[in-house]
Order: sequence, then structure tokens, then C-alpha cells
Amino acid sequence: MSTKFVKAAAFAVASTLAFTAGLVNAEEAKPRSLDQLLEFVKQGQVTEAKENRAREAAFAKDKANQASELQKAKAERTRQENLSAELEDAFEANELLVVAKQAQLKEKLGTLAELFGHLTSTAGDLASTLEFSLTSAQYPGREQFLEALIAKMSGSDQLPSIEEIEQVWYELNREMVETGKVVSFTAQVAEPDGNKLEERVVRIGAFNVISETGQYLQYEPSKGSLEVLARQPSGPYLGWAQELASSTEGLHRFGIDPTGPSGGSFLAALINSPNLEERWHQGGYVGYAITVVGVFGLLLALIRLAALASISSKVSSQLKSDKANDNNPLGRLLKIHEDNPSMDTETLELKLSEGILKETPKLEAGLNLLKIIAAIAPLMGLLGTVTGMIVTFQAITIFGAGDPKAMAGGISAALVTTVLGLVVAIPVVLLHTIVNGRAQRIIHVLNEQTTGIIAEHTEANLRK
Repeated sequence: MSTKFVKAAAFAVASTLAFTAGLVNAEEAKPRSLDQLLEFVKQGQVTEAKENRAREAAFAKDKANQASELQKAKAERTRQENLSAELEDAFEANELLVVAKQAQLKEKLGTLAELFGHLTSTAGDLASTLEFSLTSAQYPGREQFLEALIAKMSGSDQLPSIEEIEQVWYELNREMVETGKVVSFTAQVAEPDGNKLEERVVRIGAFNVISETGQYLQYEPSKGSLEVLARQPSGPYLGWAQELASSTEGLHRFGIDPTGPSGGSFLAALINSPNLEERWHQGGYVGYAITVVGVFGLLLALIRLAALASISSKVSSQLKSDKANDNNPLGRLLKIHEDNPSMDTETLELKLSEGILKETPKLEAGLNLLKIIAAIAPLMGLLGTVTGMIVTFQAITIFGAGDPKAMAGGISAALVTTVLGLVVAIPVVLLHTIVNGRAQRIIHVLNEQTTGIIAEHTEANLRK
């Protein structure tokens, strides 16, 4: 083999080993001979062998550590299992001890257990009563004591003291006595605008509380405060309340809420009920239209009554006079006779009939309009009710019928127009009857006098 071939092969081997193993970097010295190259290869093999032995030693050490950790874990599991068994034995022993102690407690309590049961029940009922009672506005904090006592008696490690039992008895008697008193005391009162003032209030048993100015107050159990009702009762109730608040003795009339101990629901419902003006506004545009029609019908009836009263007075004066006066219907008919004394009976009768026909429309003016108003007012009310019911049922379709109060309120508002229609129709029918009676009375007088005139004229012609 030639020297060139040997050198080429050695150079290729050196280059491959340097690239794959990375033993020689660019900064190190390059091999200058085959011997130096072989030395580099030898050093690389030695280095790799050392690293491999180090890795094997590390693996062996980790394996030994894992076995040690496994042994420790097994030992800990065994210890925990033994501890669990000990705790289970202790739990079972404690259960037996608790049962024994409970039996011992029950035996020592004897009939007191029944007493404490009744005491707990009584304290619970009393706490519920005091929470909403108006007397709590004067004596706050009583229900907290009762709740603490109930919590104490509900446990099995404490018993109520004689003082606590007597306190429950005392609160029962005090509530009974206070509900029968009319007393005055100072309390914090919240105004509708949010301001809070210290003022004297008067409590009427457990029914109502009023301020020194005679305003009705309500007790808010959640806040433990008195608040002025946003809407006060109407009628004489405020006057009676003011008189009672300013008095010091004697009997006084006063409007109480019989449901006061249960929260004053009757007074709240009475106050929340809409007044006449609010109910009128509930009728909406249809209600306004019915009102306009009703006012127009009322004014028309009053105007016609006044006019017919004036005409009736003039006709009565004409009946007492011998001379015809053309300021009334009867006078104008008599004027026809006076102007035609020699007219034949048939022609005079026709003339007088013509005169009555001319006077009748003036006397019956407005009657047909009143009749129409009396007929259409209920129909307009029915229209408002139907449209209101449609709106109510649409709301029920959208929101459901879960709140009967809202549904009843919508139906009530829808029926307002029916009420308005009837309120307008009934008086208008009565006024139409009165106006028509007045007009027919005057027309009857005209017919009567006309018949008399024709009879006198016929008799005078026969005498001739």
C-alpha cells in the first residue's frame, strides 16, 4: 500500500471521528501527525469510558435510593393503618361513652326534660311574636335574648338558669300587659324623605303607633325603626289621631287597625287602595272620553232644565193673564187666535196645530242627544274594559300568572271604564227623564189650551 493512500485513509478517519464525537474543537490544536491523531482517539475513548462508568454508578445509586424510599413508604402505610385502627377503636369507645352520658343526663333531668322542651317552644313562639310586635319599638332587643336562650337549650352541654327562665316568664307577662296600654315614649322616626328625628310617639296597644303630629307610623322589624307612612288614611282618622296625640287623659275616638299585631295588613291594604282620582286615571283615554261625554251630558241637561223652568214659569204667568204675550209658547198660540177671531174652526185648528208643531222642537231640544249619551256611555265603558283585559292577558302571556295581585290589579283597572260608563249613563237617563217630563208637561198645557181655544171658538160661531 502506498504512503499516499495510508495518509488519505488516516486523514478521513480523523475527520470523521472529530465530527461525530466532537472531541476536538476549532480552538484546539490540529493533529500534525498520525501518532498525534491516534493519541487524540485514545484520549476520547478513555473519556467516554469514564462518563459511562459515572452514569452507571449514578443509576445504581438511584436504584438503591428507590428501594429505600419504597421501604419507607411501606413502613409509613403500615403505621397509618395501625393509627387508623386505633382511632376507630377510640371512636367506637367514645360513641359508647356518649350514649352512656346521654342516658345518664336523661336520667338526671327526669321531668325537667319536658319542662325545657315546653320552655324552648314557648321561647320560640314569643320570639316570633316580639319580632313583629309594636311593643318592640319601645322595648327593643328582647328577641335576641330569646334566640340566645333557644340556642343554649338546643345544645346538650348547657342548661338554662333560673334567672333566664324567669326572664321568659317576665317577657310573656310584659307583652300581655303592654298590648293593653296606650303609652307615649320617645323614639327615632324616619320621615318619607329619609330624615330621622327623635320625637314623641304614641302607641295604641299592639295595633298602631302615631307621631306627635297625628301621623300614622309603621314598624319595620328588619330595621327595628318607626317610619312615617307615605300615604296616610283619608277621612277623619288623621284628626282623631292628632287629638289623641295631644291629649293626656280621657276617652278619645281613634281608628285602629285590628290586624296590627300581625303586621297591620288591613291598614296597609287600605292605604294602598287607590283613591277616586287614581281610579279615574286608571281608565286611561277611554275613561277621559267617557268623562268628557258625561260632563257634556250633565251640562246639557242642566241647561235644558233651566230653560224649561223659565218657559214653564212664563206659561204659568200666561195662564193667569187675559192678554197674549209672545215671550212664551202659550202666548204665541193665543196670539194666533187673537189675530184671527173670525177664522173658521177647521182653519183655526190647523193654525194652532201648526203653532204647536213649531213650539215642540224647541221644547224637546237636547232630549235625543241625552238619550244617545245615556246609550253610548256604557258601550264606551265596555270598550275600555275589553281593551284593558286584552292588555292584562298579554301581560299574563309574557310574565305568567304567578302574581295574583298583579293580575287582579290589571282586571280592576280594566273594569274602571265600565264603572265610569255606568256612572255617566245612570244620571243621564234620570236627567233625560226629568227634562222630557218638563217638556211634555208644557206640551200638554199647550194641547190643553189649544183644545179649549178651539172649543170656545166653535161655540162662539154656533151662537152666531
